[in-house]
Amino acid sequence: MKFIKDENEKRRDYILQKDEKTKKMSLFIITVLSILVLAVIISGIYFSNY
Repeated sequence: MKFIKDENEKRRDYILQKDEKTKKMSLFIITVLSILVLAVIISGIYFSNY
């Protein structure tokens, strides 16, 4: 089983495909997770001071 499939490869056993949609969704998910982690850190600092 291959993890990432190239666009012109003819396979059916892959997890992610190397195309524009996958790249945009990966960037979106990483951005959202980063914002959530930052929010948890900031709220932890805020509530530990009060």
